[in-house]
Order: sequence, then structure tokens, then C-alpha cells
Amino acid sequence: MNKKIIIIIIALAFIGTGVTAQTKMKEYKAGHVFNISLPDYMNKTAGINTSSAIQYKSEVKEVYGFVIYDTKEELGYLELNYNSINDFYDDFMKDFLTDEDKKEISKSVSKKIGENNFIESDATYFDKDANMEIYYLIGIVETKKAFYKVLSWTSKEKKDTFKADFQKILYSLKD
Repeated sequence: MNKKIIIIIIALAFIGTGVTAQTKMKEYKAGHVFNISLPDYMNKTAGINTSSAIQYKSEVKEVYGFVIYDTKEELGYLELNYNSINDFYDDFMKDFLTDEDKKEISKSVSKKIGENNFIESDATYFDKDANMEIYYLIGIVETKKAFYKVLSWTSKEKKDTFKADFQKILYSLKD
């Protein structure tokens, strides 16, 4: 009998706590969702870049890539307010491959598809560890919500084989 009374008192105490709480709560959404298409010979992977939202590769074809995003809201918190996709691209490129001696970066090409802005450029450099030239397609995407860095790469000798697929990956991005 005493156990029943104690259980009832404890239950009433917990019910009362929820009713008397006066702190107002505000709901937030966490995370950022976007869509991107990959060629069927590539798979999602891990271990390429820990800052990326998605990483992809085909070891058989020796192609790799990843996507990093920065939401405009988060950039605003850091007081990084870019006036245009060109400003974001320039800020990214000033640090890209800075430690590499033998590098070439092409002039950027801009496109607008729907409401999204895109910039792409080619980059090559000599990788001393791999003892070969590496080719990158560097893509920047600006949507209403975020800026994305889409980097895909392979050996320079395979550039002509995979560049079109790298571009399809870049231009497929939507949020």
C-alpha cells in the first residue's frame, strides 16, 4: 500500500514539473540537405576530407572528389559576407594549392542555371608524393542558402576522359 502511494506521489511530481515549466522553447532545424548526382562508377566514401559533406571516388578509374558547403547563415555569424560568388571563389582560390611549385589554374568560367550561380576552373599541379601531375575541376556553387566547393580530380593524363563527368557532378548540385 505504501509503495502505491509513493509511486503516485512521484508520478504527480513529474507531471507537475512539465506543466509548471515557464521557459519558452524555440524550434531549430539542424543540418543542411542538398542533392548531387554521381556517375554510376563512383561511390560515396570517407577518409578523403573530414570537412566535406560528401566524398566520392572510383579507385578502379582513379577519380576522387568531395563537396564542402558553407551556409550563408553560418558565414554571417562569422561576419564573412560575400557580395557575390566571384568574391567567394577568389577567397577560396587565394589559398588553393599555395604550397605547390608547379601549378596552373585556368581562367574561371561562370554560369547561371535557374537560380543557382556556378563558377568552374581547371587546375593542375605536380604531386611529388604520387610523382605525377594531378588535374582538378574546381567548382563553386551559390544557391539562396549556401556556397559549395565541389572538387573532383584525377591524373592529368585522364583529364579529357573525366572532365565532362566532373562537370555533370558540379552542375547537378541543388539545395
